Amino acid sequence: MRNLLLAVTTCFLLLAVCAAQETPKYPNFPSETPAHLQPATSSFDYSKRDVMIPMRDGVKLHTVIIIPKGAHNAPMLLTRTPYSATAQTSQAASSHLGPILEGYDNPTEVIVQGGYIRVVQDIRGKYGSEGDYVMTRPLHGALNPTPVDESTDTFDTIDWLVKNVPESNGKVGILGISYDGFLPLMALVNPHPALKVAVPMNPMVDGWMGDDWFHNGAFRQQNLPYIYEQEATRDNSAKWWFSHHDDYDEFMAAGSAGELGREHGLEQVGFWRKILEHPSYDSWWQQQAMDRILAAQP
Repeated sequence: MRNLLLAVTTCFLLLAVCAAQETPKYPNFPSETPAHLQPATSSFDYSKRDVMIPMRDGVKLHTVIIIPKGAHNAPMLLTRTPYSATAQTSQAASSHLGPILEGYDNPTEVIVQGGYIRVVQDIRGKYGSEGDYVMTRPLHGALNPTPVDESTDTFDTIDWLVKNVPESNGKVGILGISYDGFLPLMALVNPHPALKVAVPMNPMVDGWMGDDWFHNGAFRQQNLPYIYEQEATRDNSAKWWFSHHDDYDEFMAAGSAGELGREHGLEQVGFWRKILEHPSYDSWWQQQAMDRILAAQP
């Protein structure tokens, strides 16, 4: 009985505290900020939706959907990115669709004039999305023991979009450049039936043979800051720093890429450890080269 009374008393105290927090401290001179702002967007030529799309493993990916005003039976143009979906769709505070789009992945004239529904998504583990981030996550298999990869995440995203965006015609295109171009390539592995076109521009294809991490075997030291900033935090808030005005002097002073990495604590970042473990064109690189993967597709 004593425990029951104590519990009841505690509940009443908590309710009293909550009520006190909701009551203005100075009710005769209250805050001028509304408790819940309702933006007046009726004059905008678009509407924007922020959604969390569930993947097959329960992880939810942050997705921005921009719908032109009056859109009906419109195609959807998707970009998946590790570089912030919010930033790419919030360039300016504008009532017009065009000015809000930012970045080289946004062909603004095509999007506006074509009447596309624009969709930009944070990939797994980056910015507003849940889950774990793995640089250019390999396909499920020997290099990825999990049931998910960028192909399955794209499939699940498209499947959700065609079922939950009534203004669309159920057809989706995907495009992107560089890392964002690697993701349309992944979309072509077991593609969703609603995917009608993929446009990978200057994509990351083979990280050792191409010009991403190595260039035909020559390690590109200028990518050290990118690796650090891309993986050290979810939102790229940790920044690489320099001790010299000129990059050449920075590299020469360190003596080697490995030493420069140690000086910056880069060994804490998983992808850097993988690069150190695989300096040659071994099976680890070959198995995730997208040209090989797509050439083997039926």
